Amino acid sequence: MNEKDILARISEYVGEEQALRDRYRRGGAEDEPGREEEHRRLEQLEVALDQCWDLLRRRRARLEAGLGADPQDPGGERVRPPDEVEGYLQ
Repeated sequence: MNEKDILARISEYVGEEQALRDRYRRGGAEDEPGREEEHRRLEQLEVALDQCWDLLRRRRARLEAGLGADPQDPGGERVRPPDEVEGYLQ
């Protein structure tokens, strides 16, 4: 996945996240069918966005540090697992 792919995925996730947040703002009962699933999806999107931003920052840092990049795999970086990305402040 190159930088353009990562940015496209971020854009996709942000759009979906905004749509879900808009639904919550418009209201509706918390026990409404599908509401729990939407909440879980929102949590998944938040983690996925954190992973994408983390990957993008690490790749850009490698390039800025002059560590080079493979055109097929810029920076040689991989997506970190959720518990690692989400655990930075703990």
